[in-house]
Amino acid sequence: MRKLIYGMNLTLDGYIAAPGDDIGWGGPPSDELFQFWSDQLQATDLSLYGRKLWQTMSSYWPTGDQQPGATTAEIEFARRWRDMSKVVFSSTIDKVDWNTRLVTGDAVAEITRLKAEDGGPMDIGGATLAGAAMRAGLIDEYMLATAPVLVGGGTPFFTALDNWVNLNLVETRTFPGGVVLTRYETRR
Repeated sequence: MRKLIYGMNLTLDGYIAAPGDDIGWGGPPSDELFQFWSDQLQATDLSLYGRKLWQTMSSYWPTGDQQPGATTAEIEFARRWRDMSKVVFSSTIDKVDWNTRLVTGDAVAEITRLKAEDGGPMDIGGATLAGAAMRAGLIDEYMLATAPVLVGGGTPFFTALDNWVNLNLVETRTFPGGVVLTRYETRR
């Protein structure tokens, strides 16, 4: 069975985007944090995206390695992202590119099916999609890169749940700029 990981950058008050889908609150990540996320991508077999995050990522990373001033790490990340297998869950878009498959049906059923397959870890991104997976008890690990900023509202990292989810802390790490990474595994 595959492991499903939900990890994103978020504010100290728990938001992945400020009101108006503003993600500028974090500024560019430190080189170390960017490398951490790039290493996570390298270790991931399949990425699952909701529509909004897919549109954000696919608007830049397919050509991120060709941008003026792209760093070695950005070039590496862009190539990894473009080449890896991805699944986008959406009923409002009709085309995806860059080694990506579109699923328009029941996301929880498809994620459950993918988890049951043999293979390496999967990551999931996008608050709505991850929220559905959380409520279904499908997430095995949470990675929070918490920035020292309060935005007061927006898109929360966590969704409302029907039941408690008990977690075990497996790692803490501090990055430049006061970003604190915490990793938790779901206690089963």
